[in-house]
Amino acid sequence: MTRLLRSGLSGLLCWSLFLVPLLVATLSSAEKQEAGKKKWIQLFNGKDLSGWKVKIKGHALGDNFGKTFRVEGGVLKVGYDAYKGFGRKFGHLFYEKPFSHYIIRCEYRFTGKQVAGGPGWAFRNSGIMVHGQSPESMGKDQDFPVSIEVQLLGGRAKGKRSTANLCTPGTHVFYKGKLHKPHCTNSVSKTYRGDQWVTVEVEVRGSEVIRHKIDGKTVIEYTKPQYDPNDKDAKKLLAGKPAGSPQLIEGGSISLQSESHPVEFRKVELLQLKP
Repeated sequence: MTRLLRSGLSGLLCWSLFLVPLLVATLSSAEKQEAGKKKWIQLFNGKDLSGWKVKIKGHALGDNFGKTFRVEGGVLKVGYDAYKGFGRKFGHLFYEKPFSHYIIRCEYRFTGKQVAGGPGWAFRNSGIMVHGQSPESMGKDQDFPVSIEVQLLGGRAKGKRSTANLCTPGTHVFYKGKLHKPHCTNSVSKTYRGDQWVTVEVEVRGSEVIRHKIDGKTVIEYTKPQYDPNDKDAKKLLAGKPAGSPQLIEGGSISLQSESHPVEFRKVELLQLKP
């Protein structure tokens, strides 16, 4: 009996020596995953526009004309119910803090019909502006912030229409190793039609590189974002810098666009990266 008891205790000890490290490893892995989750900053809290500033063309900073930007059912919506016509009231919703090295991830979708008077090119068109100027530095009648735009597009009934494209209001970039001046450049993404949700990520590393990703795959990347010295709005930003200062853009504001077509965002989160 004593021999059996000793044998049983010995067996339990062996199993304990095997299971404890396994349990610790499992907990350690779970803790790492949890720590990873905590690093993501929820820029949109799902309740209201806390932490954001509205700037709509023709209106003072903070004037959310017609409740263009609103939160309903846990979703950040851009809508035009109060508009009688668009009237080129391009709007931007700015996050309150600037960033330099980060990944921003959004889930978006287009809905409904474009408001009357919206430009043809703005059909199912919105964007995430990065490396932007501050909303306080924008002119009252300025269309867009000087920035790098991650252009979000929804497909038409027929034909190809990529999303997560590059547009450059007041800026240039280096693309495929050369200074790139065209205003918009298409990505290699597929076309997303209808009201489906799409996940877009933007990896921003100062002036080193910016990558646009759709469903985890890079669809366009470029380097050396910089001010366009011939753009009237960029000139104002450069005027405050000493002569000969670098024109490279190392960081700046983040904003979401209002360009005349209803769009929704159900997630806007950011992971800061080390420079």
